[in-house]
Formats: sequence, structure tokens, C-alpha cells
Amino acid sequence: MPPRVPQGLLGLVAGGGALPLSIARACWERGRAVYVVRLIGHADPALKVYEGDEAHVGEFGRTIALLKAAGCKSVCFAGVVSRPDLARLQVDEVGRLALPALMEAARAGDDALLRATAKVFVDAGFRLEGAHEVTGAVPTLGAGPLGRLSPSAGHQADVERALAVARTIGELEIGQGAVVVSGLVLAVEAQEGTDAMLARVASLPQALRGSSDARRGVLAKAPKPIQDLRLDMPVIGPRTVEAAAAAGLAGIAGEAGGVIVLDPEETTAAADRLGLFVTGVPR
Repeated sequence: MPPRVPQGLLGLVAGGGALPLSIARACWERGRAVYVVRLIGHADPALKVYEGDEAHVGEFGRTIALLKAAGCKSVCFAGVVSRPDLARLQVDEVGRLALPALMEAARAGDDALLRATAKVFVDAGFRLEGAHEVTGAVPTLGAGPLGRLSPSAGHQADVERALAVARTIGELEIGQGAVVVSGLVLAVEAQEGTDAMLARVASLPQALRGSSDARRGVLAKAPKPIQDLRLDMPVIGPRTVEAAAAAGLAGIAGEAGGVIVLDPEETTAAADRLGLFVTGVPR
């Protein structure tokens, strides 16, 4: 079990998924203290081994008070949090005061809602740190192939089209990912997330997609053009590779420097084992 510390230098507000765990583990391994506020109904119970406490999504005042009492000077938001029904959100006094601005931002899209949420913490005196900035905790996808495979000339057109689609839906505040097979857009990511989108692709007729014997098509992920990368950078990891393989895809492409890679060694090993390329494309 990681050692408990009297003060956390980094406040980690944790939603669901593997990213908060990767950040907390990396901080511990690198000797940086971390204090984790686990969002109730979202955060992985495994985060309980780290110094911290729990709060509801709308309990802004409680979260801020916990972080300040722990000695945090900066805060990192990480993990999946489904968009709450703001009209029914369980809030404390600080959350109640922030609610009108949050409701107005929500009408502009998820990115605006995240920025409005972060502003409450910045106004309270915290410095924002992106997941990719925290002690090098989680690396971003570099330019070129991550494993031993590279996209062939035949895959390149799908890479370019899928990235173009991902960026376009980002401009529209829809999502961060798209799947293209032989020039045909099979899926775009919305509120369901990447794993669910890939499962949907896997359920399509094989005539539209590839197979383990004849892989075709590409998953592409890119940040939204106006996105604050400290708040919601796209993520891939071993599970993404496995889901892409199950969908019969040939590979994964991401905007270099704009996509977080969870467990790079495991991601690379999964790609090499399953015969997929993972590559970073300079913007």
C-alpha cells in the first residue's frame, strides 16, 4: 500500500477509468505526494489506497475545502464523469453559487462546461495541471509508430480521413474519435465513449469492417480544436487496442502530442501481439 502522507502537493479530482489510477501511481512512484478526491459514483474504489476522501460531483465547496486542508496548491481533473443533470445535481453552497454559470456553459457543450468547472477551482486559488503535465505521469503519443508496425500506404488515406472527421466533430463539440474503413465513416464518438463506439463497430457486418484475418480501417483520436488540454485530453491504452482489434481494425492513429497513452509498454505489447499499428501524426 502506498504510504499515507500528511499533505498532498497535487490534488487529484478523480472520475472513472484508468487515467486517475495511472496518475496517482506515477506520482507515488516518483515521490510526489498526491491527495485524491474520489467523485462518488464515478471513481475506481482502488483509489482508496491513496490519501484522500470522497465528494459528490456538485460538492464544489467540500472538494475545495478537502484539497486546501491537505495542502494542495495545484489540482488535476482526470477520469470519466458522465454529464450530470444540473437541475437535479446534489450541490453544496459553493456548488449552488456556481450552478447558473455551469448551466449556461452546458448549453455551449462539454468543453465549455469543463472550463466553467475548472474556473471555480482557479478562482479558489488552485493552479490547473493537465494529466500529461503531472511529473511526466502519463506520456502523450509521439510522432510515428508506437510499436513495430506502421500504417501501410493503403492505410494512409483512412488515417487522414479519420483524423479529419475526429477534428470536425471536435469543432462541433460532439466527441474526440472516429472510425473509417476504406474511406467509409463507420462511427463517430459521442457521449458513449471510445470503448462503446468500437463495440458498436464490432457488431457491424464484416463486409463493412475488417477481421482478424484481414484487418481494415483506422480509429483516430484528436483533441477538440478549442479544448483546454489540461482538462480533457483524448486517451488510448491497452483496452483501446484490444477493442480496436475486436472490431477488425488495422490500427489506431492520434494527433502527436495531443493524445495520452496509458501504460505505453502494455499498449505497445498489445498492438504488436494483435497485429495493429499505433501511430502519432503531426498536426
